Amino acid sequence: MARYPQRVQLIDVGPRDGLQNEKSPVPAAVKIELTHRLQDAGLTEIEVTSFVSPKWVPQMGDNAEVMAGLARKAGVRYSVLTPNMKGYEAAVASQPDEIVVFGAASEAFSQRNINCSIAESIERFAPVVEAAKAAGIAVRGAMSCTVGCPYEGEIAPSRVAYLAELMKGIGVERVDVADTIGVGTPIKVQKALEATLQYFNLDQVSGHFHDTYGQALPNTLASLELGIWNFQSSIAGLGGCPYAKGATGNVATEDLVYMLHGMGIETGIDLDKLVDAGIYISDFLQRKPNSRVAVALMNKRAG
Repeated sequence: MARYPQRVQLIDVGPRDGLQNEKSPVPAAVKIELTHRLQDAGLTEIEVTSFVSPKWVPQMGDNAEVMAGLARKAGVRYSVLTPNMKGYEAAVASQPDEIVVFGAASEAFSQRNINCSIAESIERFAPVVEAAKAAGIAVRGAMSCTVGCPYEGEIAPSRVAYLAELMKGIGVERVDVADTIGVGTPIKVQKALEATLQYFNLDQVSGHFHDTYGQALPNTLASLELGIWNFQSSIAGLGGCPYAKGATGNVATEDLVYMLHGMGIETGIDLDKLVDAGIYISDFLQRKPNSRVAVALMNKRAG
C-alpha cells in the first residue's frame, strides 16, 4: 500500500476559474455568497477573482466589488489572479492574501494565449512578484499545459522543469501543476510533478486537474502517491477550458472530498455544506452540478 498524506489542503478555484468563462453575467452578490458558502463549508483557501482587463474577461470586471464585499474569515486565504503590473496595482487595493501569476509549459500556448514566449511571460511577472513580496503578499505560480497542449500535443517533462525553474528564479513561492485540457493520465502527471519537484519541495507543489477525459481523480491518486498534499478543484465542477472543445472543467471539489474522506484523509471540509454550496451556484446558473457526488447525494436526499 502506498503511504498517502494524512491531510490534504484544497484550494477552491470555482469563484474565479470556474465562473470566468460563463457567458451570462454572474452578479457580484452571487460570487460573494458562493465564497461565503465555501468558507462556511470549511475551505481555507479560495481563489476569488482576477484583476484582468474586463475587455478580455468581462465576467471578472466586478473584481474590486467582490473583494470589498467579502466577510473575511480568520484563517482563510483569499487569492486573486494578476496578469501584469497594472492588474497587480488594482489587486493590492483589495488586500488579497495571495496573488497568482501564470505561465505555460507550452511555447505555442504561451504565444496564442498571451502573445509572448514562456521566458518573456515570466520576465513580465518578475516585477509583480517582487512588488507583492515587498508588500508581504504571498505569491503562487500557475503552470498550465504541463501534460498536454491543444496546439503542441504532449508536453515533455523537461518543458515543465524549464518553467518551474523560471518561476523559482523570479521568487514564486509555490506552484500549481495544471493539466489545463484534462488529457493527462497518472504516469504522465507523476512525471510532470517530478519535474517540478526538482525546483520546489513537496509543500510548495499542488495538483490542478481538469476532468475532460475522466482522469482527474486517478491523477489525484497518482499525485498522492508521490506525497503531494495540495490540490485545486472547483465547486460543482464549474469551468471549462476555452481552448479545449468539450472540456468539462476542473475536478469537482465535492468528488475530490468524497474520495479523500473515503481514504481516511482529512480535509477539514463538511461535505454536506459543500454540496449545498454547489447546488446554490448551479441553481443560479440553471443547471445541475457537474459533480457525481453532488448528484448522488441530491438523489439520496430526495429519496
